Amino acid sequence: MGTVRAAVLGSPVAHSLSPVLHTAAYAAMGLDEWSYGLHECGEEELAPFLAGLGGEWAGLSLTMPLKRRALELAETVSDLALQAGGANTLVHRGREWHAHNTDVAGITAALAEAGADAPRSAVVLGAGATAASALVALRLLGLTAPVTVLARDPARAGQVAAAARRTGHPLEVAPLAEVDKHLDVDLVVSSLPSGAADLHADLLAASRADLFDVVYSPWPTRAAAAVAARGGRVVGGFPMLLHQAVEQVRLMTGVDDVPVEAMRAAGEAELARRSVPA
Repeated sequence: MGTVRAAVLGSPVAHSLSPVLHTAAYAAMGLDEWSYGLHECGEEELAPFLAGLGGEWAGLSLTMPLKRRALELAETVSDLALQAGGANTLVHRGREWHAHNTDVAGITAALAEAGADAPRSAVVLGAGATAASALVALRLLGLTAPVTVLARDPARAGQVAAAARRTGHPLEVAPLAEVDKHLDVDLVVSSLPSGAADLHADLLAASRADLFDVVYSPWPTRAAAAVAARGGRVVGGFPMLLHQAVEQVRLMTGVDDVPVEAMRAAGEAELARRSVPA
């Protein structure tokens, strides 16, 4: 059998942990013929990139800014990708591309692993693609109470508002500047860029909420440390990244028994390596 290929695409993508996670899975599964690469790819470049790929390609992992564009280019789209309004995975079958969203699975698995998967109330910081996936995940976990999304610019919360409409989940949108009014909840999900949630660390420390912060490096964030110091449960971005990659490996290889712990060990080792000053 010839080489089977997969890769992560996005812009910027050089920092991605996906090659480490997927390559560790292939090694543990004995898939010696599989390889996983990394390609810088902008939104307008995705269509020609896909058109140039041959039958040796099993699938692609997608980061920003490609997640919504993938929905337009795929022949089929999974229910979760439709609900979230974005796909982070393209699986190649024959000549067709099939779009999936494994971010939702990554979020639910990460919360379950930490015992934080039964919130009765939640607020989401940020209003982009990850926030939309978080809203879908919260719905799957059984949350029925309205979720408040705090956006820097509420007028730009269209993707998460659309996800709420598709799932039927009640949603409120408010300015991120009013975060102090919305922390009386079981769970805060921060989909903000690295360092942004740290601006609210003191407020989070004074709240009763558990924290799921999608940042994985550097870790812990100041916000995460503040919540942990008062005994709150904290979930970082690495468990989400790990479990979404596990689901990607399942989809691309067709094998259900994916070596989660081998992938976890490889990812943690790489993060430790990156944390050492040059």
